Amino acid sequence: MTAPALTKNQSLVFDVLSRSDAPLSAYTILDKLRDHGFRAPLQVYRALDKLLERGMVHRLESLNAFVACAHQEKECCGGHGHGTVAFAICESCGHVVEFHDHAVDHRLDDWARERKFKPAKTTIEIRGLCEQCAA
Repeated sequence: MTAPALTKNQSLVFDVLSRSDAPLSAYTILDKLRDHGFRAPLQVYRALDKLLERGMVHRLESLNAFVACAHQEKECCGGHGHGTVAFAICESCGHVVEFHDHAVDHRLDDWARERKFKPAKTTIEIRGLCEQCAA
């Protein structure tokens, strides 16, 4: 079964995030889409909610901002999606790198299983300086 096509608003929001060099807040997305008929934050948040559900975008909790998923086509974790999503966020230039580490993912799964904990979502954010800003 294939996923339903994106709505116009979802496509526009995803396109803005995909073309961005940095995470964007919902209000920044709204500003970028005003010429496309977006007038209210609710339009952006509805589109973001659906894109989050589909795993096409991620919310960076510490920044209250969104990024397009960097590895949508990859089959990861035995075909069960991304597993744990991790981000390295440069506090100087704002550059964000999305990555996945199977060892960390397995360790977190083991921890949850040992404690009979059922995680709904796991996101890791590492804040610091990227290679260029640290130089």
